[in-house]
Amino acid sequence: MNITREQVREGAYGRAYRQSIEDPETFWLDAAKGIDWVSEPTQALDSSNAPEYQWFPNGTLNMSYNALDRHIEAGRGDRQALIYESAVTNKSRVYTFNELRDEVARFAGVLASHGVGLGDRVVIYMPMIPEALIASLACARLGAVHSVVFGGFAAKELASRINDAKPKVIVTADGGIEPNRIVEYLPIVAEALALSDAFVDAVIVKDRPEIPGGAKDGTEWVADIVDVDWYDWDQEMTQAAPHDPVPVVATHPLYILYTSGTTGAPKGVVRDTGGYAVALSWSMRNLYNIEAGQVMWTASDVGWVVGHSYIIYGPLIAGAATLVYEGKPVGTPDAAQFWRIIEKYKVRSFFTAPTAIRAVRKEDPQGELIKKFDISSLQALFLAGERTDPDTYHWAVANVHPKVVDHWWQTETGWAITGNFIGLQSVESRAGSGGLPTPGFNVQILDDEGNPVPTLGEGNIVIKQPMPPGTLTTLWRKHKRYFRCYLKPFPGYYLTGDSGYIDREGYVYVMGRTDDVINVAGHRLSTGQMEGILAAHQAVAEAAVIGAADALKGEKPFGFVVLKHGVDTPEPVLRKELIQKVRGELGAVASFKDVVVVHGLPKTRSGKILRKNLRQLVNGEKLIVPPTIEDTAVLTQVQIAVHTYLREKEEAQQARAQAAAAEPAQEASPA
Repeated sequence: MNITREQVREGAYGRAYRQSIEDPETFWLDAAKGIDWVSEPTQALDSSNAPEYQWFPNGTLNMSYNALDRHIEAGRGDRQALIYESAVTNKSRVYTFNELRDEVARFAGVLASHGVGLGDRVVIYMPMIPEALIASLACARLGAVHSVVFGGFAAKELASRINDAKPKVIVTADGGIEPNRIVEYLPIVAEALALSDAFVDAVIVKDRPEIPGGAKDGTEWVADIVDVDWYDWDQEMTQAAPHDPVPVVATHPLYILYTSGTTGAPKGVVRDTGGYAVALSWSMRNLYNIEAGQVMWTASDVGWVVGHSYIIYGPLIAGAATLVYEGKPVGTPDAAQFWRIIEKYKVRSFFTAPTAIRAVRKEDPQGELIKKFDISSLQALFLAGERTDPDTYHWAVANVHPKVVDHWWQTETGWAITGNFIGLQSVESRAGSGGLPTPGFNVQILDDEGNPVPTLGEGNIVIKQPMPPGTLTTLWRKHKRYFRCYLKPFPGYYLTGDSGYIDREGYVYVMGRTDDVINVAGHRLSTGQMEGILAAHQAVAEAAVIGAADALKGEKPFGFVVLKHGVDTPEPVLRKELIQKVRGELGAVASFKDVVVVHGLPKTRSGKILRKNLRQLVNGEKLIVPPTIEDTAVLTQVQIAVHTYLREKEEAQQARAQAAAAEPAQEASPA
């Protein structure tokens, strides 16, 4: 199906988009009717303090009530609300709205008994288990501000978030379960508390029977490390009284979600309550086409923005069931888990990252496992978290579903900037494009001087202010940084930090980051932060990290280090130390595995490292040497070092593969 600009403009999508830009007051007050308010707003947008905008300033509501209680009052209490499916424990459970509301209300009572109230912060550091959602919704019930931290983050990263958020309480579990290992959380939490300077009143621990030893055995020795009181989740729940929803103003912060910045210091994105609720409600109907009683599965983690918006809140606001999956797309135990679960629960909308589809494709290139399951309940496959390369897009169309929606958004925006709005008007998706701009997002392309770029011309992707509801309102305790990072570069616009172009029909193409943040399997990581970790090693004089192309994860970090004079540590030994150092500080999520020792880094005459040339060398692209280079001999040496490293790495992989293939034959041979 080919679509013209006129069809886009004159259809239901075009009319909605046009109204959202030309008359946002009417558009968003109408959208606000999808939410139950304690005090209904009479004003959508407050521009009196521009460029700081507020949505629904005179409205009051409670997010937990909108996700749970109102559906019970509407007679849907016995419908499924939360589906838990664990591929690593072989456990599953379905909570009805009645059951989930009761759990949330009781845990809100637990938090209240520990002094948590309106505006207090709670850090949640948990695996993908129902209690992660229950804790988040309980915070929302109290008007407390939750900050969910991905369970794979190292102690130092957790400590930095504790220092910034200054929580009263931390909610955690005794561990997370990976396909081949158990990650114990209590030592990480204890170390993070020891590293932080924030005073925490209590740590509440969910004991998992699958974890050897468990929280009941572990909290005593952990309590000896840091001066904090530890409490058992289940015991606290038996003693707590249910807590009613606390009304908050629409502008009240719902959560803080930390994302890496180019400096390496975490940025705490602040999301309001009312605008976010309205945005999620609108998107559930118009983008994901989900209604009450249906099932939406977002295969993400609650530590990421996708998990916040479309695991914890979005589906429940719509009265739909949300699916919580503990496992991987492959290896738990095979590449059929997605399709098995879709068939089992009749999933209507499935949302995952392109890296997950690439992992499945690697294990099942012909899609044979998909054919074994009935996934006809699917209306579309939604992809986001990173750019979907055309090969992955076409494979998904051919093997998973003919309707693949690649939509683009950021932690800061909280929901999609672009997409295919199948609940309004389903139009064609285009390989390599994140779709059409979401109503409310006035997406434009500017050059570095702030001038509009002609159609099909690449430049800085910006969003004309005001941003729609649901987007960030500031950075926690860093309001000046919020202005500096997002609003100051192009006055009157929000800077996305991405570059790209818009085609003649209005489709947006995101080509890459304009800063040094790389996207590893949907996780935004700062190369500058990794460079700082490498440079802190006693043997390293200078370091650079670039994003190398990776068939599975989209990008992966690749490091270069220049050693201090006189260092004679063997390169394999040094490489192992550096990799362990980065992974120790950032966690395994950094996926840092490659680092090369070089005599010098190629630079311009002004001293700027030529990272583009480093990427060209690692990715095997044509090397284009800029005229501003200071010393071409340095670049030549780096080229030789990269070539040697990659060749030796490939030879080692081939040797391991040959040895593995020979093992059965050796076992079968006579003694």
